[in-house]
Amino acid sequence: MTGIDSVQLEKVIVHKIGNPSRGEDLHLSENPLTLNDEIVRGLLTKYFLGAFNENELFHFTHISDLQMNEVYRYVAAIFEDRESFMEQAAYIARFLYTKSTHVKVKEGELYVVQFDNVPFEGEYIPAIGIFKSETKESFLRVFPHGKSYEVLHEEGVNINKMDKGCLVFRTNTVEGFKVCVVDSTNKNNDAQYWVEEFLQITPYADSYHNTDKVLNLCKQFITQEYPEKFDVSKSDQIDLLNRSMDYFKSKEQFSLQEFAEEVMHHQEVVDTFMDYKKNFESAKNFELNDEFAIHINAVKKQQRVFKTVLKLDKNFHIYIHGRRDLIEKGVDEMTGKKYYKIFFDEES
Repeated sequence: MTGIDSVQLEKVIVHKIGNPSRGEDLHLSENPLTLNDEIVRGLLTKYFLGAFNENELFHFTHISDLQMNEVYRYVAAIFEDRESFMEQAAYIARFLYTKSTHVKVKEGELYVVQFDNVPFEGEYIPAIGIFKSETKESFLRVFPHGKSYEVLHEEGVNINKMDKGCLVFRTNTVEGFKVCVVDSTNKNNDAQYWVEEFLQITPYADSYHNTDKVLNLCKQFITQEYPEKFDVSKSDQIDLLNRSMDYFKSKEQFSLQEFAEEVMHHQEVVDTFMDYKKNFESAKNFELNDEFAIHINAVKKQQRVFKTVLKLDKNFHIYIHGRRDLIEKGVDEMTGKKYYKIFFDEES
């Protein structure tokens, strides 16, 4: 998140959250942090807010009634009555403790934070932050000792790396607020307790969400399903990745039918892609729109993970940006080694 210089850090309380399945305890603080040092306030603000992508928005949900979503209810109570902050923060901590039983959930500090003047969608509004630090890093502290220096080892939190975070903006209350989320320690879906069991949030079905998820669908299809179902080389996969990204970069609107015709070309590939899309939606438990406005920020985000590098053993990396017809693959009869022949006009 950018433009956070105006943010006011109103209250911060820290609770210790263990894993009950390992016999670790819950330790609740009796008082919020004393924040008299402006440098510390600035560092905390950067730590809490720096990792969020305000374009990727979620909202609280529940299968039967939104009011039964515990975190939504506790946060709404703080927005309604600022004096209830301590009480509701304790409820949040107790609830997280009950959801921290997965074997991979680590003990850590829970921060509940009351913000004001947070920039969001052209306004400056109140927000509630819920953060958990699980990863400790080693630091060396050098200090003078007489006429010499000594070094001590300490463990602490890296303020440039947020483990888990949730930022709730005071807007869209009836729909479950607008929420940003970070979960950098469970990118492989090993222990999705933070998003699925604790927060119980779901993405807003907006242009950012649709663009991001369809590009993610394309990447997974091309790198996993496409080579499994068809006899294609790595360069063919990269070519299809490039054509997919070029479509999103050159269009303002996404059309599934148009995308299939312009990018996939062959009907058997299109049919396989459509089947993969259905399975993808079922596994992720959401439905992707067949038509939507393309969000340029989502395209830029996904472009960073669209790998278009052809790696040949440990000797060569070939960056392919287009023109699959200028690459020829073969096998040398004398050595039995594979080769790529690349045609070009000028060397630069």
